[in-house]
Amino acid sequence: MGDDFMKFILTHPGSAHKDEFLACCLMIHQHMVQVVRRDPSEADLADPDVAVIDVGGRHEPESANFDHHQFPRDHEPICALSLVLKHLGLYEDAQKFCDWLEPAEWFDTRGPIGTAKWLGVDRKLMTKLNSPIDVTMLRRFAGESELKPGEPIWEIMRMIGEDLVVYLKGLRSRLDFIDQHAEFWDIGEGEKAFRILFMPRTEPMPGDASGGLERYIAGKGEHEKVSGMIYPDRRGEGFGLSRYEDSPLLDFTRIESEGDVHFAHARGFVAKTSATERDRLLELMTAARV
Repeated sequence: MGDDFMKFILTHPGSAHKDEFLACCLMIHQHMVQVVRRDPSEADLADPDVAVIDVGGRHEPESANFDHHQFPRDHEPICALSLVLKHLGLYEDAQKFCDWLEPAEWFDTRGPIGTAKWLGVDRKLMTKLNSPIDVTMLRRFAGESELKPGEPIWEIMRMIGEDLVVYLKGLRSRLDFIDQHAEFWDIGEGEKAFRILFMPRTEPMPGDASGGLERYIAGKGEHEKVSGMIYPDRRGEGFGLSRYEDSPLLDFTRIESEGDVHFAHARGFVAKTSATERDRLLELMTAARV
């Protein structure tokens, strides 16, 4: 498949599902070409400049064929979207950062009953999670035989593909940045001991200094140990203090009367301080310990 040229994207006609819709969104963002909805010919499957998605019975990335229906019945849940994400080198990060991906793979390969059983929920819950956005986009997509640049549905699909790629690449970059600068602090002793993540102020400073911290903590296997976070306040020169996963060990109303604390939420889960010295930030976190 040529990286700089693609004739068109082809997927099956008839009813549409989330997996091929999102796979097409990614390929639209990658190649900016029209989508054709019909059964593929042998010529289509043999042409590496025609991306065949969720149809054709072949998984051949080198020929731009991305179907999963030929896999054995007991194959791990994987769909056309998974295959395109793998091809783009985004699948591992998508597994980590897109909580919706695995349920989408299950739903497409095992159906609503199997997915509900896997999730441990009642089958009726699956339909309760449907959105008019999902229904309309898939119905309108299914109703077209061709979708071309400039048309409303194609443009929305392009934006969806772009946003997903930007999210995954941006979060990966952000996590790498955090890994270079963040520190874990162990505070207190004995029964009062707890751990926090400290993100120092850097130059240049990312737009959202707190973005990705929760993902970073979980990815480091520290989610059961960390109780709080300190990170640069994007609205000022000071820092934000917050609980991690609503830890009951910290209550920031305990420091609301401190002179350098200009905000403490009434529910105690977050505070803002003008303090910048590490020793002072350590004092404030210690004082917030329940």
